[in-house]
Amino acid sequence: MGCGASASSGGNYASGMIPDRFTSLEEVVAALKKANLESSQLMVGVDFTESNTWTGKRCFGGQPLHRIGGPGDEPNPYEQVLEVIAKALWDFDADHMIPAYGFGDAMTGSHAVFSFQKGDAPCKGLPAMLQRYKEIAACVTLHGPTSFAPIIRQAIKVVRETNEYHILLIVADGQVSPDQVQATQDAIVKASDYALSIVLVGVGDGPWDLMETFDDELPERRFDNFQFVDFNTVFNKYPTERRDAAFATHALMEVPDQWHAIKHFGLLKDGRKLPHFADAPAPFGPPDKLGDKDPNLGLPPGWKAAWDPTQGRMFYMNKETKETSWNKPAGTNITSDPTNIRLSRIDKATN
Repeated sequence: MGCGASASSGGNYASGMIPDRFTSLEEVVAALKKANLESSQLMVGVDFTESNTWTGKRCFGGQPLHRIGGPGDEPNPYEQVLEVIAKALWDFDADHMIPAYGFGDAMTGSHAVFSFQKGDAPCKGLPAMLQRYKEIAACVTLHGPTSFAPIIRQAIKVVRETNEYHILLIVADGQVSPDQVQATQDAIVKASDYALSIVLVGVGDGPWDLMETFDDELPERRFDNFQFVDFNTVFNKYPTERRDAAFATHALMEVPDQWHAIKHFGLLKDGRKLPHFADAPAPFGPPDKLGDKDPNLGLPPGWKAAWDPTQGRMFYMNKETKETSWNKPAGTNITSDPTNIRLSRIDKATN
């Protein structure tokens, strides 16, 4: 989105905002082919913050946005977005292997991501990715705060390792937490040094004003690498038979011009000197398939590992009993040592 000159029209790559100039998915696909984009890699990031339990009040009938198995097995908004974008990019996804990650849950907080698969393996195609999403959504501990920095930094790490053009699809329910805005902006700016397009789809009630800022108002970037789409606005605007194509058009609107900018700056040039980058933390394993180093391994029933951003360390919590502990509980009763207990209740995280 934007009103500035686009890359393909000879505008200023460093500060020009890419306008939405296509009216159909066919036009977007034709532009990608004309720009000689033969292949890309799709990467997915899914928001598992606690606000997903209440930000569907208007747009999803008050149901949690991660609800699985509704009436008639109706897909939730996350499922709809993942399916539409994956299908739209099918012809441009080189190997149909999709690295998929979650963020914002109790374990990752605002500092890391977890992989949908053990060993950080990609999902083998759309059906496998959707199945893993359903399995994870059924057991993950929603938390917060909301930050897009960890998933963007993970995408940068992958692009640095593969030297392949990636489209990062982030699906989220709301705004970035106030104390995470700068980190998210810094990550978006850093991402513009790489062959990476970021598409963020908002599926909650909003508001979305900060997303428009990320989309149009970060002049430090090499190019406009971020597109925001309000899922509900697009879906409510079009009849059922046109919704999927219209949504994909809005989501991928800027990709052709972003690809032009990436080629202009030589961001995929073999042997180019890569900018300094503080490596992203290694992804955690999925919450339903615990590995040997997973902090949730061996916890008593009801307990979960969680990240405390103020202390920069893990703690352990039990949402039912409201108990919290810095040390890993070995049994169900850990209150005998009062110095071990965090003196705070487990309340709803700020999303």
